[in-house]
Amino acid sequence: MNAPAPAPSKRLGIIAGNGRFPLLVAQEARRQGCWVVAVGHRGETLPELEPLVDEIEWIRVGQIGRMIDRFQRAGVREVVMAGGITKTRLFTEVRPDLRALTLLAKLRTKDDDAILRGLAAELERSGLVVGDSVQYLGALMATPGAMTAKAPTAGERADIEYGWEVAKAVGRLGIGQCIVVKHKVVLAVEATEGTDETIRRGGRLAHGGAVVVKVSKPGQDQRFDLPTIGPATVAVMAEAGASVIAVEAGRSLLLDRDDLLRMADESRIAVIGVSP
Repeated sequence: MNAPAPAPSKRLGIIAGNGRFPLLVAQEARRQGCWVVAVGHRGETLPELEPLVDEIEWIRVGQIGRMIDRFQRAGVREVVMAGGITKTRLFTEVRPDLRALTLLAKLRTKDDDAILRGLAAELERSGLVVGDSVQYLGALMATPGAMTAKAPTAGERADIEYGWEVAKAVGRLGIGQCIVVKHKVVLAVEATEGTDETIRRGGRLAHGGAVVVKVSKPGQDQRFDLPTIGPATVAVMAEAGASVIAVEAGRSLLLDRDDLLRMADESRIAVIGVSP
């Protein structure tokens, strides 16, 4: 007679946004023995998440009360946030419930950081602990120096240094995490359109050789909204003719890291981890 399977070490809730980030967190959490309960957002979260978790609830953006109720009914104690929500969706398809409307009314500003901190506080008032999703993806964290065969030229390094200062200043204002630079001229600053569209816009102006810098905001809460790039980012850079992307070492995630770096090498794009 076969012995019964060991019980999961803990129940983990995943607040799933878009992209592959939630999928990778779910896979690693289950590998570590967690029972995974996900709340996915319709129109944002990839349906491929469903077979990778033990339980899932699909909600509309803004249904915070339903999200919290689902985690509580599942016996979840710790939750992590994985993946973002397309910002423009907040103007078109959001379905805020009373709990979300109350939360938004309390916020002084409506930038990403303020909303996520407010959501985290609301979850914790409901008895949930908001954990750090990086504990399940440590191997994907950016490391210092060139992670690709190609390293930046002296001119590109100068653009990285300049771009770093500007990106941190922009981040301090809560505008975005990414900028595009060439010859110490800022060509594009990320706002609601997201990283990919920022790269495309900067690439059109640069006519080749643009440097992309993506950093964490000063005072960034490690539990959410970490700078993240993936193979799709490299594909957009190749399309835009960008030559370098610099991310913050130890505070940025490289999703599907091996594929990302392979694609970058094939496209002669340098991927650099920069330490503060």
